[in-house]
Amino acid sequence: MWFDECTFYQIYPLGFCGAERENDFGEIRHRLAKIEREIGRLKDLGVGAVLLNPLFESERHGYDTVDPFTVDRRLGTNADLKRLISSFHQAGIRVVLDGVFHHTGRKFAPFQEVLARREGTEKRFWFYIDFGGNDRYNDGLSYADWEGHAELVKLRLEHPEVQNYLMDAVRFWIREFDIDGLRLDVGYLLPPWFMEMIRRTAGQEKRDFFLMGEVIHLQNFVQNIVPERLDSATNYECFKGMISAFNSENLFEIEHSLTRLFADLPWALCTGKHLFNFVDNHDVIRAATALKERRNLKNLYTLLFTIPGIPCIYYGSEYAAEGDKSDGDYRLRPCIDEIPRRAEDLYAHIRMLAAIKAAHPALHYGSYRKATLSNKYFSFLRTFGNEEIVVAINISDGEPVMCAEAGEGVDLLTGEVCSLNEIRLPPFSSCILLRK
Repeated sequence: MWFDECTFYQIYPLGFCGAERENDFGEIRHRLAKIEREIGRLKDLGVGAVLLNPLFESERHGYDTVDPFTVDRRLGTNADLKRLISSFHQAGIRVVLDGVFHHTGRKFAPFQEVLARREGTEKRFWFYIDFGGNDRYNDGLSYADWEGHAELVKLRLEHPEVQNYLMDAVRFWIREFDIDGLRLDVGYLLPPWFMEMIRRTAGQEKRDFFLMGEVIHLQNFVQNIVPERLDSATNYECFKGMISAFNSENLFEIEHSLTRLFADLPWALCTGKHLFNFVDNHDVIRAATALKERRNLKNLYTLLFTIPGIPCIYYGSEYAAEGDKSDGDYRLRPCIDEIPRRAEDLYAHIRMLAAIKAAHPALHYGSYRKATLSNKYFSFLRTFGNEEIVVAINISDGEPVMCAEAGEGVDLLTGEVCSLNEIRLPPFSSCILLRK
């Protein structure tokens, strides 16, 4: 499918466009054009799909939705979003939205009706309400929320009216904006039957619709990456493994995860599945900040683009943007105008990786097998049909010699020919060798 063969680019619209932290629900600000202006550059970078985090009317950060049928006024209008997605499509770039189905903001109209009318409204059955309790807002009632965040009110997904409301939203997004997929926020808390409901609803509108779930731990979630539910899930295991392995100079850590998940072995969890891979996103420290050794940034992206799965670049990180969590998550989500357009060598490297990924089926569908492994260097093979690719990475200031297997290969990064059983890597470098 298209989503298995392209590079994704993640944009957090409220941050990217420089929106206010709080929604005053006043005048409309037309800011989505900031995203539209970047389409040509993203096409040049090799992006095949964009993931847009929440952009419907909310109170603050987008995940506290107020109206899933109206674009957040801090970003623009429904017409603005429709034009933006049409422009992406004209450039050959698909668009995936962030679907927030587990909870809403407190200003969501049905919840406001419960606060006003209490037992006098049927909307009380949309949520998990206890009229005998109280909350930190002194509402004279309590309710279930998302992981202790009282500003995020948990929806009762098993209620038919809630299901109809949310499925109407899915149909509306596809029909009105022509979106190509959804990321299911906190997918790990959504019941399997609800994922199947979204799959059926979206599938009736668009046959090749992409569904991906946000999940922190894959172990108990892999069963949901099946045709009747999801196409993919976020690969936090390899994200954490890559950053930690590079920082501790212990590549055994990430290789263990790669074999555990993708090796052609009976006990491997995700063999043949396409997980959603990343090295940073809107919830975690930027890669350029997280890495102790900045000279390994290119190596990190080489790994991202060559391991099994779907690579995703977080906006601005192609320029080695910095960002930590010292101000909540806001430093992770700056306006695009505040990100210096630097690190041209990293940008060029990512651009080349995207082109290599697009051109070689072994990097989309190939098997995974470890070849050489040491603390500071390792190599692995990706094989699909008659195509075989050897990837080698050196995260140290030494110059190791690796033996993958017999034969010769052409380095897709440099065009050089070298022996596969005597791969020599300079400090902090990598190669992607196509067997001749």
